[in-house]
Amino acid sequence: MTTKKMNEREICLELVMEAAEQGEYVHVLLRNALDRYAGLDKRERSFIVRVTEGTIEYMLQLDAVLNRYSRTKTDKMKPVIRNLLRISVYQILYMDSVPDSAVCNEAVKLAVKRKFHGLKGFVNGVLRTISREAETLTFHSLSEKYSMPQWIVNMWLHDYGEAMTEKILQAFLEPKKLYVRRSLTNCTKEQLLESLKKDGISWETAPYIDEALLLHVSDNLYSLEAFRKGYFQVQDISSMLVSIAAMPKEGDQILDVCAAPGGKALHMSDLLYHTGMVEARDLTDDKVALIEENIERIGFTNIHTRKWDALEFDPAWENRADIVIADLPCSGLGVIGRKMDIKYHTSAEQIQNLQQLQRNILDTVYRYTKPGGTLIYSTCTISKAENEENVRWLLENYPLESVDLTDCEVLSSMGTASSADEWQTERDTLRAGYIQLLPGLHKCDGFFIAKFKRKVL
Repeated sequence: MTTKKMNEREICLELVMEAAEQGEYVHVLLRNALDRYAGLDKRERSFIVRVTEGTIEYMLQLDAVLNRYSRTKTDKMKPVIRNLLRISVYQILYMDSVPDSAVCNEAVKLAVKRKFHGLKGFVNGVLRTISREAETLTFHSLSEKYSMPQWIVNMWLHDYGEAMTEKILQAFLEPKKLYVRRSLTNCTKEQLLESLKKDGISWETAPYIDEALLLHVSDNLYSLEAFRKGYFQVQDISSMLVSIAAMPKEGDQILDVCAAPGGKALHMSDLLYHTGMVEARDLTDDKVALIEENIERIGFTNIHTRKWDALEFDPAWENRADIVIADLPCSGLGVIGRKMDIKYHTSAEQIQNLQQLQRNILDTVYRYTKPGGTLIYSTCTISKAENEENVRWLLENYPLESVDLTDCEVLSSMGTASSADEWQTERDTLRAGYIQLLPGLHKCDGFFIAKFKRKVL
């Protein structure tokens, strides 16, 4: 991608082309692009992020709209024109600050610049028609309305019913929130808040967890004094709940088998208050380096890393860990709100393959838990095949028993029941040793946490 004479809309077009046509991940593309175009001002950078992320997030809906008003359907269009129309329709439908006339004019200019002079009338006509009809647009399916692949919608309809499915879908399209977890051992709450105030950062209390904050950061998070000093770790509420559910004790030996980027391992290390030891593992050098980068910034000494394939048994850890954290590779459907392209990169077949991978890893790593010790299985998905079905499989095949999660004060306080029957269902689920967190129901990402004790035989 060249930087010569490219305005922000052309940059958006290039990024969306790479994401939509080549399957590149949006967060990686944006990070690289913002580094490459470091001379852009804050407004231009914000525009690029908003249009790129928004277009990919709403792509299925945008295509449905285009297919209503264009005789040439999106799958038959030239890739440049298809994606030029996508970014333009997104601006028309979702960016009130940009006049529709400007969107249409800039799209025509960009079509000509990209040597599609003969299609400028087509581009102009389709966009101006959509602009006139925008206020009356309606959608005939949840898939179109919320820009979610139909097979995912169908799975959730089957598992959770229509009302809950729509709540989940709505939640994914809400503005993304930045949660951080205060380090218990690096600073007091007052020190953290004073540092944030000095850098002009506003904040709100976060749900469920006392040491969590919701930050309002419009620019570079990594330049904040509080970040550099290790006062906090970026981590969603749902991820923090894993360590809270584990309930570590000072002096515990803890193994996190798929740890990158290290949030849970660092949280466990923090909860040990400079005692015990956490070993944080992952598969590749890059992932281990990411964990080490966070450890160095936070400055904890009771945590170390190791490159290790979780599928490979390590006899040195057999029957040794007080707690094993198995936050395993999954479909990621619970974090679509943060990583919008996940929904385009997964399939029902992949979920089945992931379920088998999870079982293969669990078959190996449960043996690291000492008799009487704790195994935590967690995922960032809301697929029952990867969650509840794996809990049943573990209990049927291994010397493990569920741990009643009603003893965890935080998880017990997260109830959302509006009737006695719903309350009873929630309590029964916690007593069965797991919790399924759902966007739109809980104030966090979609996440699954199950807690087991290894039997003493």
